Amino acid sequence: MKYLLLALAVSSSVAFAADDPVVARFGTTEIRASQIKPYLGSLSEADRQALTADPALLSRAVRTLVLQQALFKEAAAAGWDKNPDVVKELERLRQSAIAEGYLQSVAKVPDSFPSDADLKAVYDARKDQLLVPKQFEVSQIFIAVPKDADKATADAAKAKIDDAAKKAKSGDFAAVARDMSEERESASRGGSVGWLTEAALQPAIRAKVTSLAKGAVSDPVRLDDGWYVIKVSDIKEPYTATLDEVRANLTALLRREREAANREAYIARLQQQNPVTLDEINLPKLIDPKAP
Repeated sequence: MKYLLLALAVSSSVAFAADDPVVARFGTTEIRASQIKPYLGSLSEADRQALTADPALLSRAVRTLVLQQALFKEAAAAGWDKNPDVVKELERLRQSAIAEGYLQSVAKVPDSFPSDADLKAVYDARKDQLLVPKQFEVSQIFIAVPKDADKATADAAKAKIDDAAKKAKSGDFAAVARDMSEERESASRGGSVGWLTEAALQPAIRAKVTSLAKGAVSDPVRLDDGWYVIKVSDIKEPYTATLDEVRANLTALLRREREAANREAYIARLQQQNPVTLDEINLPKLIDPKAP
């Protein structure tokens, strides 16, 4: 996660709406949702998805922001914002932010891009890159036991997984998973983990899964965190993704590519209109005054 150390603008004179809850506190200062949202909005889609998928990660990010605000308040109280070096750095950052914001505006891609014809053309040209690998619909029963467990604990876990495997092979795997699996999230779904590629499977699990026929249940597999029994509910052979399957991702990719091209073209025109010349003799002395 990038750029976590961002200062939050806190003002005691701001009137907050009733639907703007306090999400964090430090000392007597309250941090409200409206003060966190700009930071979240500045993140990439991948970073936002990571925070959505992991509440603990979101908590750490917000905690870091709050602590950064506490540090900012102490620095401001000490007059550090008036330090000449800080003033120069703030001006550098201001200019950089203005320049980057302007460049983003001139490189902006029209909302209408790409058209259906653009998508179809790129899809046809890149179809050989759109192979979806073999996938397995996997369910599991998990019994926890640490790698360094004592003999009694290890023996009890082994007996439990052997019993679960026997019941799963001869009866209803989903019912056994709901009743016996100690990984409660997948257990609530009858052990279902979903569709996974070979690359997404741990090596020991992969060896079992790839050797199972559709509908088959594995013998117990020992990993560092415990025992697993795996069922392969279904198998999808490799295939080329359809345009509809990749439309959203392909659209995003083409927009990123076009924006990057627009940025490069604008910079190239700027340099052509305003050629840059450098003093190659004195430049190294900026880093090392003793440079020849």
